[in-house]
Amino acid sequence: MIKINKNQKVKKIYILLVKEYPQYKKTGLHFNTPFELLVSTILSAQSTDKQVNNATDELFKHYNTPEDFAKIFPEELEPFIVMCGLYKNKSRNIIKASKILMKKYNSQVPDSLKELVELPGVGRKTANVVLSAAFGQPAMPVDTHVFRVSKRLGLVEGNTVEKVERELLYVVPESIVGDFHYLLILHGRNVCKSRNPQCMNCILQSYCISVNI
Repeated sequence: MIKINKNQKVKKIYILLVKEYPQYKKTGLHFNTPFELLVSTILSAQSTDKQVNNATDELFKHYNTPEDFAKIFPEELEPFIVMCGLYKNKSRNIIKASKILMKKYNSQVPDSLKELVELPGVGRKTANVVLSAAFGQPAMPVDTHVFRVSKRLGLVEGNTVEKVERELLYVVPESIVGDFHYLLILHGRNVCKSRNPQCMNCILQSYCISVNI
């Protein structure tokens, strides 16, 4: 294992991941507005980007503003999002969030973590995705892939999502935070999997503390 400080390690890992995933973007979700991204990210809980995109590609043809969602009932939304799972809760949350956006934010998605997490169905990870991909803020959404890969690489030591988020924001340069987040997700999905990680085929093997123990 190459021994360097975490800041240098992040930069080396970032360069390798960009070469490995040249077509990456900050999110795999389809959206045209911050509100569409908010809806898509709420739907992505315990679902995949592909399932969400399949749902929203049709959904957004019919409803794509807070006003659109605020005037319908959950039963009208559910058929569009059933493939995303937990569709009953998600439909209620999206409609409630839409009404709050209309009433409190003039139908605009707020660009602060504190305000976003107060919306129904919006947790810290969802809020950070919106801040990063929609508003270009240096936010670090920590999902299971980011948590797992950053721990295996020895970039963080925390055992909670919030601690890992704080540690990553400390060692990852602000200019690449959003990109680094999604590159870790891609690597977690494709190589550094939860079960049976493909360590021998991993471009980050020399920087990984797990494979070299």
